[in-house]
Amino acid sequence: MRWATFQKPGSASPLVGLVRDGTIYALPPTETLIDVIADGADGQAAAAERAIREPFQVAKLDGVRLLAPIPRPPSVRDFMAFENHYVTSMAALGVPTHPLYYQQPVFYFSNPAAIQGPNDDVRIAPGSSDFDYELEVAAVIGRPGSNISPDKAENHIAGYTILSDWSARDVQEAEMSFQIGPAKGKDTATSLGPYLVSKDELAPFAVARGFDLPMSASVNGKQYSSGNWSSIYWSFADLIAYASRGTTLVAGDVIGAGTVGTGCIIELARVHGSERYPYLVEDDVVELTVAQLGSIRAKVTAAEELIPLSRTTRQ
Repeated sequence: MRWATFQKPGSASPLVGLVRDGTIYALPPTETLIDVIADGADGQAAAAERAIREPFQVAKLDGVRLLAPIPRPPSVRDFMAFENHYVTSMAALGVPTHPLYYQQPVFYFSNPAAIQGPNDDVRIAPGSSDFDYELEVAAVIGRPGSNISPDKAENHIAGYTILSDWSARDVQEAEMSFQIGPAKGKDTATSLGPYLVSKDELAPFAVARGFDLPMSASVNGKQYSSGNWSSIYWSFADLIAYASRGTTLVAGDVIGAGTVGTGCIIELARVHGSERYPYLVEDDVVELTVAQLGSIRAKVTAAEELIPLSRTTRQ
């Protein structure tokens, strides 16, 4: 099953629908995608059957505006589950790798209010000249749970989507010198979409810790990143088990795996040079693709004015 949250032209009200063969079969406006996924796989199947049998509306996919599948998640956690990305990006930021990485996964909380749709423009973070994309996959929680064991974690995944936590590397580097963060360096925008793809759709591609699915990114039509989901070090089962320790994950929570190896400019520039891989500027167009999940396409727009703080010097 492929689920989309969308708006029809002239309507401000979002609808949720099942995507099939270029057509969206919408559920009534009282139902959100969180409602659909909260009851697990059986609930999704029943909602899909209802959408096909008695659609509230039927629309062509190319005639609507796609929103993020979960436009306002209850929470967003983003991990660093791909070892290649962790090692290279930490070196680029001047931060040593830590042996704890191989004992437990690590994440930061992102901003649910900054979620963007799969084709929305993305503003450069205020004050940043080192703006970057991140090529990621994310799981969305369906059935709630706490203190989940890795062998039961799959039961709590509703499906998967593409994620990019747009990153102001210069802001991030300054923040992390305090041994805290990232915070404002990743606070401006996070793109999600285009669909929420149910687990059964990906089952034929399953491998040891992930799925054998290519991941790629381009800037202005030039290929930048190329990786594969199968290279993940920490599985989503482990990420969910760790995230649920001592707390409850609820329907709609987003669990990002972090960037795939070579899946951002900071890595590419460190290996191949910043002249070959410069940071993003206004009017750049970034496209992120994961096989079976679709693509995110975002135009980069100018930053809003950086408003100075009242105390910028020591007194």
